[in-house]
Amino acid sequence: MTPHWWVPLLGYLLGSIPFGFLIVKLREGRDIRAAGSGNIGAANVTREVGTAAGALTLALDAAKGYLAVALVARLTGESALWMIAAAVAAVLGHLFPVWIGFRGGRGVATGAGVFLPICWKAVVAALVIWALVVLFWRYVSLASMAATAALPALTYLLYAPGHAPPFMVSLGVTFAAVLILMRHRPNLQRLIAGTEHRLTLRR
Repeated sequence: MTPHWWVPLLGYLLGSIPFGFLIVKLREGRDIRAAGSGNIGAANVTREVGTAAGALTLALDAAKGYLAVALVARLTGESALWMIAAAVAAVLGHLFPVWIGFRGGRGVATGAGVFLPICWKAVVAALVIWALVVLFWRYVSLASMAATAALPALTYLLYAPGHAPPFMVSLGVTFAAVLILMRHRPNLQRLIAGTEHRLTLRR
């Protein structure tokens, strides 16, 4: 197998583009990290700036993850190893972006984006779980944790029905899911304390 050592760097740099931070900075001239939960992701942007800015953040965070893996797939002949390497690197880039002092988001949208080219069926199933949890409980963080926790099992079942996915795919998905869940520890603490924000939409 041809080594493509540039893949993790490419994935990290694409993943580390802090779209939520940039959108709020350009739109209102302030630092989203100093507002609400301090997160640069779509949920905090929606609460603090509005639905349109939040939706744009969500779309761009997912798009950068998708682009990182889709580009690597094209350049490496759809190598599962290098695609999963790009996926994990992009998630790490979003969680710890070099451009803003390694203070990134929770990684859910970027995580969905990176795994779309790898197993879109698992991502769609995880999004259904996310939507159902939001519908019934209106906690975005709870929905995100539920969907993230389910993703490794969904990938195992849906990657190639009747056959287990390559070990590196299972390992990479699980590792990325653990990283994202760890970033949700403050949300879990607030859920337990009953102080977590419920989903509200503002114009």
